[in-house]
Amino acid sequence: MQNFSILPHEMAASLWRNRDLIVALTKREVIGRYRGSVMGMAWSFFNPLLMLVIYTFVFSVVFKARWGVGGEESKADFAIILFVGMIVHGLFAECINRAPALILSNVNYVKKVIFPLEILPWVAFGSALFHTVISVGVLLLAQLLISHQLPWTVILFPLVLLPLIFISMGFAWFLAAFGVFVRDIGQLTGMFTTVLLFLSPVFYPLSILPEKYQGLLQLNPLAFIIEEGRKVLVFGQLPDFGHWSTMMIASLLMAWAGFAWFQKTRKGFADVL
Repeated sequence: MQNFSILPHEMAASLWRNRDLIVALTKREVIGRYRGSVMGMAWSFFNPLLMLVIYTFVFSVVFKARWGVGGEESKADFAIILFVGMIVHGLFAECINRAPALILSNVNYVKKVIFPLEILPWVAFGSALFHTVISVGVLLLAQLLISHQLPWTVILFPLVLLPLIFISMGFAWFLAAFGVFVRDIGQLTGMFTTVLLFLSPVFYPLSILPEKYQGLLQLNPLAFIIEEGRKVLVFGQLPDFGHWSTMMIASLLMAWAGFAWFQKTRKGFADVL
């Protein structure tokens, strides 16, 4: 029986070796999502725009929520701050929610011994990242229309997002393999990401919570990414590089743990499917 390497460098080597295949499958998936619709790829732009309008109306008009950034805070300011949290959570949630079905929905690949199954989570992540890039474009466009300028720190957003990439991949590899053996896991991930939406500082700043709860919420990896994302995208501040370095190390360890679990268990996929 074929053995699959679980060494950390194999995680990067597989990504590099199969980069063209990952790009091709990601492109096919993004195009396939909108195939047959009247507006086609335009939905990738209008979806985040519509969500931004709806959330702005609900939270700033219906609930009259304010972020408390000082000065005369407009509804547009609130919407932009809120949208950053939605973008970060959306990227993570899409990867996690799709992961348990990745192998189950590609059984034909499992039968092909030479197909690199470990790239399927990368394909799902690539599709989610495409929509994240479009959403960030909508965010920056809205900022330009409202304030007529962008902080130079926006160029640091990919750096802030880097730990989230590895955290998402770690979860995705683990859930993709676990979902083959325990089908119920797919029912739980939706609940998990919904709970995470409200336990992350998406709709409120971390600073308004009592100190004892702030510590607990900071254990949530999304909390750091969201708060630092707002710093560079909206407030023009530098991220906390010390905390970022710690997050980066932890996320790489998490990615490798998920990859090792996937490689260890993939030999049993064909038997179950």
